[in-house]
Amino acid sequence: MLRPTRAGFERPARETDAVSDEYDDWEVSPRAQPKAADYGFDLDRALSSVVSLSARVASDAYTAETLGVERGGNGVVIREDGVVVTIGYLITEAEEVLLETHRGRVVPGHVLGYDGSTGFGLVQALEPLGLPALKLGDSRHAGVGESVILAGAGGRRHSVAAEIVARQEFAGYWEYLIEEAIFTAPGHPNWGGAALIGASGDLLGIGSLQLQHQVNGGRVKALNMVVPSELLVPIYDDLLAGRSGNAARPWLGVYAHEIDKSVVIVGVADKGPADRAGLRKGDIVKVAGGMDIANLADFYRSMWALGGPGVEVPLTLEREGDVFDLRITAADRRQFLKQPRLH
Repeated sequence: MLRPTRAGFERPARETDAVSDEYDDWEVSPRAQPKAADYGFDLDRALSSVVSLSARVASDAYTAETLGVERGGNGVVIREDGVVVTIGYLITEAEEVLLETHRGRVVPGHVLGYDGSTGFGLVQALEPLGLPALKLGDSRHAGVGESVILAGAGGRRHSVAAEIVARQEFAGYWEYLIEEAIFTAPGHPNWGGAALIGASGDLLGIGSLQLQHQVNGGRVKALNMVVPSELLVPIYDDLLAGRSGNAARPWLGVYAHEIDKSVVIVGVADKGPADRAGLRKGDIVKVAGGMDIANLADFYRSMWALGGPGVEVPLTLEREGDVFDLRITAADRRQFLKQPRLH
C-alpha cells in the first residue's frame, strides 16, 4: 500500500515482504531496545505474545495490486486459544495465513474478519501456539509523554522502547479516519501489526503506519501511527464470530491527499464508484454533501453523514480550472473483496 510521506506518496520499504526468515537481517539498535529493569512486568513473556504473520493473497484479489499478493508483519495473541489481532491490511482477502512464534514454530491460521472502519483484523491459529495472551488495555489512560514499547515478533531486538508523542485525529488517503490515533517515536522498522505495550504490560494498540515528520532544522523523524485497542472492544465479538465489525460506510474508491488546504484526488480504485463516475487524478474536491471541503476529515464526514452504501454523494469538483458538479453512487467496499474462507 502507499503511505503518507513528507513529499507525498510512495511505496513502502516492502513492509508486506517482511517474513520471519528475514528477522536475522535487521534488529533494533541496542540502545533503543526495551530493558527489563525499566518495567514492572515480565518483559520477555509479554514480547513472546507477538508473532510473525505472513499472508498469501490470490493474484485476482481486488487489493492484490495495491497491497501485494504476499504480505507480512506482526500479530498479537490476545486469547490463549490462539486468537491473534493484527492490522487488517495484512490479511484482507488472504487465502493463507501463517503465524510463527519466537521459538520458530509455524502454525497455520484462519482469517476471522477485518474491519475497514478501525483497521483491525482477527486471525485464529489452527493449532495451539503455546503462547501467553496480552490483555487488551485502554489507551485513553496513556497520555502524551508516556513510555511504551512498540514490539515486533522476535523479542527485544525487534522491539522499540518508545514514547507517545501525540494523540490526535488521523485521516488516511484511502477513506479512513481515526478520531484519536496514537503516534509514537522513535519509529519501528516493521510496524505493521506491531504491539503497543503500556506500562502495565497490556496491549494499548496495533501498529498501522510509519509517517515522516519534519522537525526543526529540516530533519525528518519517523513516527508510527497506532490504532487504539479500545476501538476493538465494541466489534470484537462480531469479528470473532466471522461477522463484519462496524456498519459499512459509503465508499467512493478514491485516494485523496491534502495540498494547500485543498483535497486533491491522487488516484481512484479500479472499477470503483469514483472510477465508473469519471473522477480523475488531479480533481480537487470543493464541496461534498453540501459542505465546503478543506481537509480529508471534512470530506469523509460529509460523505458518511449522507447515509450508508448506495447513497448518492453530490460533489463539486475543480478540474484544470473548470468547476462542475458530479454525483457518485457510493458502494460497500466489502462487496469488492474476497471474503474469508473457512478451513
